[in-house]
Amino acid sequence: MFVIPATPADIPQLVALINSAYRGEASKKGWTTEADLLKGELRTDIPSLFAALNKQDAVILKHISENGDITGCVYLHKQERGLYLGMLSVSPLLQGDGIGKKLLAAAELFGKEKNCSSILMYVLTPRHDLIAWYEKQGYRQTSERIPFPNDPRFGVPAQPLEFLIMIKELNQLT
Repeated sequence: MFVIPATPADIPQLVALINSAYRGEASKKGWTTEADLLKGELRTDIPSLFAALNKQDAVILKHISENGDITGCVYLHKQERGLYLGMLSVSPLLQGDGIGKKLLAAAELFGKEKNCSSILMYVLTPRHDLIAWYEKQGYRQTSERIPFPNDPRFGVPAQPLEFLIMIKELNQLT
């Protein structure tokens, strides 16, 4: 099992993985589902992932199983404020096996290589279990909140939603 950068050829498989980890009935087999918070099956689509992958200073890292399947991924984008981390996804049936931790470690290494002093991410505020998990990984909550985007293509909120911004300082790592 290893983590390497994804290529455009991986995008259809990545879209299926990301959507299965976040939305719809399949996502309920794991603990990272947003299916009860957002109605709909899509977290992302092929055009959106192509656009994300083609941004300057952006990469999608993929976790590959021993048999060659993509079992996890994370989107990283170097920005002025630090390294943005998004779409951390693990196959619902493999959640809890350490793949997410491996992807976070690879993200931190990537951030250091890109001279980023911190990693930041957005987490839906009702996701208390996920926020607690990120805190165990060294991330901390900020006081910053941003509204959930109004784009029904990627889910209709079942309740009012906003994102909490979480951050991890990389200069504290050895």
